[in-house]
Amino acid sequence: MSTVALSGIAKSYANFAALNGVDLTIPEGEFLTLLGASGSGKTTLLNVVAGMISPDRGIVSIGGRDVTHVPPRQRGLGMVFQSYALVPHMSVFDNIAFPLRIRRTASAEIKRRVEKILDIVQLGHIAHRKPRELSGGQQQRVAIARCLVYQPPVILMDEPLGALDKKLREQLQQEIRRIHKEMGITILYVTHDQEEALYLSDRICLMNAGQIEQLGTPQELYFKPANAFVADFIGESNLLACDIVAPDRVRLDASGQDIRIAQYASGAANRLMIRPDKIAVLADGESRANEVSGQIEEIAFVGETMRLTVRSGSQAFTVKAPTSHSADRKLGSTARIGWEPQDALLLEAKS
Repeated sequence: MSTVALSGIAKSYANFAALNGVDLTIPEGEFLTLLGASGSGKTTLLNVVAGMISPDRGIVSIGGRDVTHVPPRQRGLGMVFQSYALVPHMSVFDNIAFPLRIRRTASAEIKRRVEKILDIVQLGHIAHRKPRELSGGQQQRVAIARCLVYQPPVILMDEPLGALDKKLREQLQQEIRRIHKEMGITILYVTHDQEEALYLSDRICLMNAGQIEQLGTPQELYFKPANAFVADFIGESNLLACDIVAPDRVRLDASGQDIRIAQYASGAANRLMIRPDKIAVLADGESRANEVSGQIEEIAFVGETMRLTVRSGSQAFTVKAPTSHSADRKLGSTARIGWEPQDALLLEAKS
């Protein structure tokens, strides 16, 4: 069993609460990402699981065993960091074999395991090379292979791709996802990159100020954010301050305009979320249930789509529209934009 369970984890430094009563369970075989900005508590929580930080309160269990006060080396976890920490004078093969040798594993078993892992990470053809002869992506794959080779119950990854350029980072994301699916190992992954989290994860734990804002699948966080903080962090959103005026209608603070919504409006919700790709730039003769007219103050070409900023009074709307529909739009011109009630979501500003 390699289920990780955290109960009531709290950690403070002076007057700063790094973690504030975190409860989290990571089932065996799951890829769970701790996502958040700097200072959100994600790396502190990972280090609590690793045993490198002792919580002030709470219990850490791995595979049903209480390891709260067990030293890091005795937890048997695998760890991959942003720095590769490869031994420069050792070959790829020997770097990967190193954790098995310090565990006094038999030579034949070392050879079998290393060759199997080299095949999984697709580095068998360069097993003889030294780290200085490898690209950054290859070095990180060696670091991952070294972690996998001794078959830890859980792998902890702390921003492992942070030092790589965008293209290489995307390639390694594919590798990590493939390896996880092939081996079925439990992975706890830390990143501040929401696109990386959406791509890799079975579930995402979005953290803020030492607490969990929302825990769920990538689809749940994107399409059903718990509050405006989540909506703003995951993807891009138009978040409009508003007041509820009827069960199916809100009034925008900035313009006083009434907006129709599909959900039943009640409670303390006071932010209307609309994703930029749900807002259409309307041509003559087109209409939507909700429409706003404004001036185009920014146009950006991003390939198949155009990113427009349309200002109506004091409210700016971000719109993503197909380039084919927006190529003739000009800065300073007037545009009519619109969306349907089901394309907006009413949220609380904060949980």
